[in-house]
Amino acid sequence: MTAFAKLFATTAFRLTVIYLIVFALFAAFLLAYFALNTRRLVTEQMTQTVDAEIYGLAEQYNVGGIRRLVLIVELRSQRPGSSLYLVTTRAGESLAGNVGSLPPGVLDNPGLTETEYRRLEEADGAAHHALVRVLELPSGFRLLVGRDLEERERLYRVVLSAGRWSAAIVVVLGLAGGFFLSRRMLRRVDAMTETTRKIMDGDLSGRLPVGGSGDELDRLAVNLNAMLERIEALMHGLKEVSDNIAHDLKTPLTRLRNRCEEALRTARGETDYRAAMEATIEESDNLIRTFNALLMIARAESGQARDNMAEFDAAEIARDVGELYEPLAEERGLALRVEAEGPIPVHGSRELISQALANLVDNAIKYSTGTERAEGGEMAVVIHASTEGEQVLLTVADRGPGIPEELRGRAVERFTRLEQSRSLPGSGLGLSLAAAVARLHGGELRLQDNDPGLKAVIAVPRGGPQGAG
Repeated sequence: MTAFAKLFATTAFRLTVIYLIVFALFAAFLLAYFALNTRRLVTEQMTQTVDAEIYGLAEQYNVGGIRRLVLIVELRSQRPGSSLYLVTTRAGESLAGNVGSLPPGVLDNPGLTETEYRRLEEADGAAHHALVRVLELPSGFRLLVGRDLEERERLYRVVLSAGRWSAAIVVVLGLAGGFFLSRRMLRRVDAMTETTRKIMDGDLSGRLPVGGSGDELDRLAVNLNAMLERIEALMHGLKEVSDNIAHDLKTPLTRLRNRCEEALRTARGETDYRAAMEATIEESDNLIRTFNALLMIARAESGQARDNMAEFDAAEIARDVGELYEPLAEERGLALRVEAEGPIPVHGSRELISQALANLVDNAIKYSTGTERAEGGEMAVVIHASTEGEQVLLTVADRGPGIPEELRGRAVERFTRLEQSRSLPGSGLGLSLAAAVARLHGGELRLQDNDPGLKAVIAVPRGGPQGAG
């Protein structure tokens, strides 16, 4: 397709042509209405002038008879202008006036009419149009008074000519404007098309150009760029997850195989085989927990869990999780406290919020175990449920080593395990799941300093993701 064919095929050019046709038809209608009304107005003014003059001459006839009428008509006929006068006998013989000839029957029909005529001083064949009124006088005389219509027709032609030129100018300017707008829009669309082609070829870093005018194309580009950024982040995350799964799951699978192989090679009895089977089952459970966490994160990030959202009490969730982990905390020599007063209604997924809070509590207990107690301080994990404006806050605070501020962004990535956690069991998915659940509910996971220790806060709006708007 040629450049001009592409240009003429654009929506902008088609809309311009449609609007131009509509505007031209509307303008032509207005112009015709104006021209016709102008012509009618001029005709009415001529009619009023002719009527006034013919009835004035009739009064002169009534006062002075035919002689006085002929004298007055002779005087008025000699004046320059478009006025027409004629006085005839009953037989049609001219007595006075400046009209040379008329079509047959005009003088026989009293009243107002438009007719052709020839002036007295002009040669045969020269014809003009006039608006005339014929009045039959007593004694059979006839009086004709009229106005030449050349002035009216000239004005009508001037208006029509101006209208035609105006329409032509409007069409030319409209097409030029449509051509300019179409080229401008086509350049922007071509730039967007080129960018999308690069993105389809695999370059996810490409972004649609934004002109800065704030028009509909800019708004579309901004929204598409935001979508592309999200897609790029998801693809980057998918690549990282794939790499991390291959790296982090390879070790436990290898360990699982080696244990089975060792049991087959060295086991001497039922006791050895049972120990090998128990170790294998424990390793398999760890793998299943890892995959379940991955599936739960994927479910949260895809938004599928929104279908099962309902109203529940966040304070009750905090108390249930505290009750569940209290024995584990006591076993590790830690105090677990729950601070949650009154019902705190929130709209969301009870299952996912509970799992996210449980992950935070599990991490807090895990990383607080074995930490030196500050002088006069208590090694405790605190679960706190509260509200702040239109948000519900579920906080887990510990007295462990905490996370340096510069590493908190990395800590919520999947399979990320910081240096101080390498020696502890885990898959590096706990904070990732909590962050994904918070985003699903239109909120966020905040990692803050507890001085010492870490304070992890799940902040979600009371009305769920719809209210987070």
